[in-house]
Amino acid sequence: MLKKLLPLFAGLLLSLSALAGEPAEIREDHPDSYVVKRGDTLWDIAARFLKKPWLWPEVWQANPQVKNPHLVYPGDVITLAYFNGQPRLSAGSTPAGKANDRPRVRTTPLEEAVKPVPLSELKNYLHNMRLLDEAAFKQAPHVVAIEENQLRGSHGNLVYVRGLDTRQGTQFALARPTTVYHALPPAEKGQPPRIAARSPRTPFDGEVALLWSHGSPETHFAADGKTVGYEVFVFGQGEVTRVGETSSLLVTYADFEVRAGDLIVPIEDKPYDSQYYPHPPKQMPADLSVINFTDALASVGSKQVVVLSRGELDGVDNGQTFTVYRPGVSARDEYKYPRQSTRRFLHPDASTAELPEEFVGHVMVFRTFDRISYGLVMDGLRPVRLGDRLREPD
Repeated sequence: MLKKLLPLFAGLLLSLSALAGEPAEIREDHPDSYVVKRGDTLWDIAARFLKKPWLWPEVWQANPQVKNPHLVYPGDVITLAYFNGQPRLSAGSTPAGKANDRPRVRTTPLEEAVKPVPLSELKNYLHNMRLLDEAAFKQAPHVVAIEENQLRGSHGNLVYVRGLDTRQGTQFALARPTTVYHALPPAEKGQPPRIAARSPRTPFDGEVALLWSHGSPETHFAADGKTVGYEVFVFGQGEVTRVGETSSLLVTYADFEVRAGDLIVPIEDKPYDSQYYPHPPKQMPADLSVINFTDALASVGSKQVVVLSRGELDGVDNGQTFTVYRPGVSARDEYKYPRQSTRRFLHPDASTAELPEEFVGHVMVFRTFDRISYGLVMDGLRPVRLGDRLREPD
């Protein structure tokens, strides 16, 4: 079940203890003030002042005399000052201490306020990605043919649908299956299940033709596992023109061509809120890792989306920020244990060095379901890969 996204600056009202007591450290190279520009995000602005930008609620000083005091707009001046020895960030019309720095009533439209993260990067995943449970997926009506025996359909074409029980004139969304998420037995007793992803290697040919492309070989034969959900991508809409055993649907909008096997799903008016804020998790979910990408094969970088192995039932909520690490690998010590040497032969374990895990970057969760969640890569030193592990933010 999708968890509603939190209001943009609700976190500003939280006490410091709600943020787990972690101090917000100021960067040594911080500016004294910064003028907000169009296109900035709250994360980017906070990163200019703080070593850990997700802790900005600790140091934000809202002005209660200003309408919408928790919002920041282009042209605002963000100023760093100290009160009782503690750093505080505040927004005003001019840097603090200047003559024109006084409370004012703002008339700027709310939609022009600076967002915590670039919502334009998430548009497809907020509007178009859904996770259907197994029953909803298997019962969903599907396209069986296109008018005039065409292989593909587009805007203005009729498509023929089986399993559609509705009335003429009803609007529906067109969706295409992308990935199936499967829960496997945990590695240790008492731990949450492991989540693996499988996706079609070829154009969708039916639910039984979905083949594994991600995950370990054990996921091929997991008889005691169960389906977590089917991810689908909503790419168009249509209107029912005729109802029957095989119904007709007029395609009124489509991002790409409709084909046989595409699903018909209800239209969601607004399944989410568009405002939320980064914050550290109250409790770290167990065994949290990257299990899938969208629009990528080997790795993703900043402002791209990853799928995580834990969801709402595991305590993950929207806005939670995590640090990504690459698991350490094994390396041969060729200096002390050269190839084909007696020493290496007699001490095979000692000849192998276990390398420590490597810092990759930060990911912020922006949409959650029961057992999986979507995260946006906020920054990083290297690309994020499948299997990378997530830890408490640092």
